[in-house]
Amino acid sequence: MQDDGGAIAPSLTDAQWERLTSRAEPREIPAGEYLVRAGDLYPMALVEEGEVELVRDAMYWMGEQVVVTFGPRSFTGDLGLLNGQRAFLSARATVPSRVRVLSRADLRRILAEDDELGDLVLHALWARREWMRRGPAALTLKFVGAGSSREFLALRRFAERFDLVHTALPLEPGQSLSRAHDYAVSDLPIAFIQGEPILRATPGAVAERLGLSYEPGDEGFVDLVVVGGGPAGLAAAIYGASEGLSTVLLEAVAPGGQAAATSRIENFLGFPFGVSGGDLIGQAVLQAIKFGVRVYAPCEAVSLTAEETEIEVRLSDGRSIRARSAMVTSGAAYRRLGLERWDDFERTGIYYAATPLELKQVRGSPVVVVGGANSAGQAALFLSASGCPVHLVVRGTDLRARMSSYLVDRIFEEPRIHLHAGSNVTALAGDHDLEAVRIDTAGDVEARALFCFIGAEPATSWLDGIDRDESGFIRTGTDVALALERWQRLGREPLPFETSVPRVFAAGDVRRGSMKRVAAAVGEGSSAVASVHRVLSG
Repeated sequence: MQDDGGAIAPSLTDAQWERLTSRAEPREIPAGEYLVRAGDLYPMALVEEGEVELVRDAMYWMGEQVVVTFGPRSFTGDLGLLNGQRAFLSARATVPSRVRVLSRADLRRILAEDDELGDLVLHALWARREWMRRGPAALTLKFVGAGSSREFLALRRFAERFDLVHTALPLEPGQSLSRAHDYAVSDLPIAFIQGEPILRATPGAVAERLGLSYEPGDEGFVDLVVVGGGPAGLAAAIYGASEGLSTVLLEAVAPGGQAAATSRIENFLGFPFGVSGGDLIGQAVLQAIKFGVRVYAPCEAVSLTAEETEIEVRLSDGRSIRARSAMVTSGAAYRRLGLERWDDFERTGIYYAATPLELKQVRGSPVVVVGGANSAGQAALFLSASGCPVHLVVRGTDLRARMSSYLVDRIFEEPRIHLHAGSNVTALAGDHDLEAVRIDTAGDVEARALFCFIGAEPATSWLDGIDRDESGFIRTGTDVALALERWQRLGREPLPFETSVPRVFAAGDVRRGSMKRVAAAVGEGSSAVASVHRVLSG
């Protein structure tokens, strides 16, 4: 295959090749035979002799296309190998070939135990995923939908946060579907997977087809199930798996939580020039998969029950996961303004995130940002830097009360941002799309979109029997009532980050007393794993 500085097709030394093939099973492949069909679960194939080509299968509107070929002493696969994702492309031998088949479990063992070889392989798998975005492989997952619809954006956000190779075709108002796609507008959005359509597609339906939904295996218990894929959950999963715990991470939407929706984080340790939430979360998900975390989304937890040595988390589809311990990092749900027509414009102009995905919908147009904390300030600066005139609406009169000084200073210096302090949004206007927003101190202002950052409610309504405060945040550690009978029977106090239910922990925004900052959430998630180890070894 065409190399890209050695990253996509690295040259392996004799010693590296020997270590990579030591656990792999040999297999003879006649010319023309398929090793893997698109849509199948697949292992890594190590080519010893002959040649293997990856093929984007024919679809009803186009023929098949050879994407790349692998010769001797090379290996197939991309990042999907590590998370059990089904194959985007088919693989077949062009000539009689000899390969060695390396299972996903053995591949993960190499990544965990052999730093030199593991880093080389991981870099190659990541580089191939990036390379595939630019070629015909991107057509194997294609979304078609109304460009501003909430459902279409949900599909795109899911694919981007899961780093899936895909193509998105947004339709403008009044634009008809191509003749090649003989479907009605009521069928939108449509997801085409290997050319096969899913009408009125949802992230859950796409995940199910791609193998990203939870499927009970034969592993019995896992050591740790983490519910929530934001910074706290990812940190807990990474530290748990890296220290030998079998770990499953469940996320109701897509990995990242509110952090992934942040356009720029400038006060996170180690990033002096800032980092986007999407980039930070993307690297964290890759790190989690590297250490063997099984990441599943969208997988919504609806209940948690605990016995003396077993915890069961039940999912919305009826399936369940049994574990020796659980970490609740389900974060918080976005608050909404109580305005008429809010539901109407949620589909065509109200957003709870300001990332490049939302920017595509509003670039250069006037917008309103509501909120007085860091997320609102970061969004206002990001949008204004991209050419949008911004009305920043803050209910309080002192912007510095809840926002970091470095953001406040930059907002005051930015001519495209018009600050409305001591103000409220009182009405929304427009036909199909949002066109104007009424501010009580300024009247109607033109606005193509409203970005809402007014806080969130803890996502704890699915939890029964776990002690929470009056606002719904989970009490942990010394906040837990020690008089509970279960603790008297155990003869111990709750450990740091442990909830009122033994072996169930909480970290991040969902926990009472948390700082509501990305760095703090990462610290809590990783620190809580120390308590998990203590309780599991007791």
